[in-house]
Amino acid sequence: MGFRLPIIRKASFSASQAASKSVEVPKGYFAVYVGEEQKRYVIPISYLNQPSFQDLLNQAAEEFGYDHPKGGLTIPCSEHVFQQITSRLN
Repeated sequence: MGFRLPIIRKASFSASQAASKSVEVPKGYFAVYVGEEQKRYVIPISYLNQPSFQDLLNQAAEEFGYDHPKGGLTIPCSEHVFQQITSRLN
């Protein structure tokens, strides 16, 4: 028997385009915006239980608070750092 590992999906459009469209996120996943260009990633909700991802969420809360005017969850780090952290979670 095999099992599937969670996959990070990088969206092919920017955060501003995502805000203007109704973008579906598969069940069991959520969208975050990362980096200066605010690239959108769809990641498994299981990441919310991981200490390294919780550190990113704490940084987001410190930088943006809980009422971010842009909406969505914005992670205040570079794409490279985000990809390094999430690759370890896979």
